Amino acid sequence: MAAAVAGARAVDPDSPWYRSLEKPSWQPPAWAFGAVWTPLYASVAWAGGRALAGVRGGERRALAVGLGVNLALNTAWNRWFFRRRSLGGGVAGTLLLDASNADLIRRTARTDRAAAAALVPYAAWCAFATVLNADIARRNAAARRRG
Repeated sequence: MAAAVAGARAVDPDSPWYRSLEKPSWQPPAWAFGAVWTPLYASVAWAGGRALAGVRGGERRALAVGLGVNLALNTAWNRWFFRRRSLGGGVAGTLLLDASNADLIRRTARTDRAAAAALVPYAAWCAFATVLNADIARRNAAARRRG
């Protein structure tokens, strides 16, 4: 919940800066992001809680750290992209998040395959966000070179 709230506070799709960016025609409308992120965060919470309940000791600690790092990276992307207005920082952040997602799914699958499967839509949406962020960065770097 804290990651969702902290991340959402940093996002401003109506800012003049964001509206001025060149974006691909295949970018979902702004309302879709909230509609998608709400169930994704719920699935991460469910999967994380279920997986953590099934392990003890060092394995539990490692899984909890992996989940915490993942949620911190998720929140950080919003700050890098929207607050710092860093398109390259956003791409780097999504790539780190994608790697963290793969690690989190791998760790979770060791103890609970159902919880790992519940994380797959989250990882897929984050991968889509990486492609979208990279395309926006590419378009706007080209626009700066032309302008």
